[in-house]
Amino acid sequence: MTDPRGHDDKPPAAPTFDPLGLYRGGEGLITGTVVCASVIAAAAGHIHSTARLTLAIFGTVFVYWLAHLHARAIGSAVADQQHPYTAVGAAVSHTWPVAAASLLPICVLLVADVAGATLRTAAWIALWATIGLLGLYSYLAGRRGGLGTWGSVASACAGAALGVLIVGLKAALH
Repeated sequence: MTDPRGHDDKPPAAPTFDPLGLYRGGEGLITGTVVCASVIAAAAGHIHSTARLTLAIFGTVFVYWLAHLHARAIGSAVADQQHPYTAVGAAVSHTWPVAAASLLPICVLLVADVAGATLRTAAWIALWATIGLLGLYSYLAGRRGGLGTWGSVASACAGAALGVLIVGLKAALH
């Protein structure tokens, strides 16, 4: 079926190859990236080693992933009357991007550290990288949702603005 402008009502089918979870778990990437950025913003001034900051990021994102996994599994078990084991399996395959989202910012943090940046500088670099990721994920979501170039750019700006709010929180906290 098409709308009055001749566009299909249905979004394009998700590809079978989706290594980043952009099609099936995009909200998880956004959630995990925001949590990751929030930990960097809140903990960077209080933690004095890259290893501890890395553990804080991964640990916090992991707990958020478990909460997301639990909510998804319980919701599926109740709403779809799925057996809990089936619901957990489906939830794992859908929610893994929440946990995976921490990997890129952690890699940026570690590369900056290895390159000789101070912990403070490495944390700022990782925080700005998360803003870039939020913008990129939001841009891709806009494209996937059928927005044109300017709509996708507006979507990217909205995603990046979320990251800038986190930077504002960091500035207010420290």
